[in-house]
Amino acid sequence: MDEKDIDKKGIEKDKTTKNKFNKGFFKKLYYSIIKIEKYPEMATEGLPKAIIYLVKLIAIFAVISCLGTIYQLSNLLKDGVNYLSESFPDFSYQDGTLQVQSDEVLIYEEIPQFGKVIVDTKEENEEKINEYITQITDAGDGAIILKDKIIIKTQSVMGTANYNYAELFGQMGLNSFNKQDVINYINSSQIMSLYVNVFIMIFIYTFVIYFFNILTYIIFISLFGCIANLLTKLRMRYVAIFNMAVYSVTLSTILYMIYVGVNIFVPYTIKYFEPMYISVATIYLIAAIFILKSETIKKQMEIIKIQEIQKQVRQDLENEKEPDREEKEKNKDTGDKDKEDKEKEEQKENNEKKKRKKEEGQEGELA
Repeated sequence: MDEKDIDKKGIEKDKTTKNKFNKGFFKKLYYSIIKIEKYPEMATEGLPKAIIYLVKLIAIFAVISCLGTIYQLSNLLKDGVNYLSESFPDFSYQDGTLQVQSDEVLIYEEIPQFGKVIVDTKEENEEKINEYITQITDAGDGAIILKDKIIIKTQSVMGTANYNYAELFGQMGLNSFNKQDVINYINSSQIMSLYVNVFIMIFIYTFVIYFFNILTYIIFISLFGCIANLLTKLRMRYVAIFNMAVYSVTLSTILYMIYVGVNIFVPYTIKYFEPMYISVATIYLIAAIFILKSETIKKQMEIIKIQEIQKQVRQDLENEKEPDREEKEKNKDTGDKDKEDKEKEEQKENNEKKKRKKEEGQEGELA
């Protein structure tokens, strides 16, 4: 193949352009949403570039999620400090264990900016804790405050986040505190250190959890890409399909970012968001594969057309050379005939000379 080459990932491309496609993150972001036909070109950059793109995309999502959580936490602390001082029971924390002075489970159905909150520092039964998790999951947002940890569910994270008190407060240098200490802390400038620590922890947790979630989605979506690959008979390798699947989740992830951002200010829940997420990405991937098939057919037709033109040109050249060849053959035949006649004439003359010499010899003998 003179003009084209097959990429190691299984996608055909021009030799003259295969090293030219090296776009930045935001250019790829634009192409992933608007220019589906660019998917094969981006996929040819290889798996590492696709993973780097995915990492950057998830990092942006994690930052938005963390900012939303910090905003909600800030409003919660501002709104709740009065309630905490006047209505919430006494509590104390010592060496990783929280104790709330209440004989009953405290359930707050709808705390502004935070959702449903369940406080039970006596329960250790996993079955009962799972029941609490189901309750806050059904509510959309919420938190479960237990003896040794807090479990948080937000719209920005698929699943729940668990934060151990010993690790959480240990990083802040806190080994013990009580209700009045918390109230004083919230009203002081030191609260900023809490926001920073919460931001870092939520960023790490959100990034890791969402990375593995979206990676699972990409593998699932790529299976549909494999089916489309079989139907179109493109014979792409799986890694090329996987790379294209990475770019196909871009729009779904951005829609999820918007959903999370809006939800910070206007809490609401979209049911079946996960199937919608996968559906949009799958449509993008399959569309990219069929566009690639269409482009491949178009290129094949162009090659066939070029071959036909070349064949016609060769035929025309042959037709132009035919009269010259006939003329040469005719001239050759004429020249051969003249040469033959000349040879016959010379032979005839030689025979006559020999005859005359013979006659002259016979006359001499008679004399």
